[in-house]
Amino acid sequence: MPIRIVQLGSPRAKDEGTRIGTVRRPPRGVPKAEFAKRDYYDVWFPNLAPSLETMKLGQAAETDAEWKAFTKKYRAEMAVPEAQHALALLATLSAQTHFSVGCYCEDEARCHRAILRTLLADQGAVLKD
Repeated sequence: MPIRIVQLGSPRAKDEGTRIGTVRRPPRGVPKAEFAKRDYYDVWFPNLAPSLETMKLGQAAETDAEWKAFTKKYRAEMAVPEAQHALALLATLSAQTHFSVGCYCEDEARCHRAILRTLLADQGAVLKD
């Protein structure tokens, strides 16, 4: 029962399970009652989102060096005990139930979810390719 890493707002895959939004902010202009209906997320979990400052760094990254700086900063944020506990919880759940985690970014390669994928794998999570 692997974790799917998804773009929030994209159509759900069959058997995707609960969709968890690992984003700093809810989708703009979408009523809270419609988040799940519009395939954003069922549960908001900003604990695994980059901080506002780090998120802005990632969004502004245009060069590999700037992206590397974002990656380093986000990894440092995810190294704190609270984030490590959350990652461990999701990794454990990945062996027992279907769910997905995601962000709004179109390109996963330039999104924190690419790093999140690695962090979850490091915790032993079962991941869907």
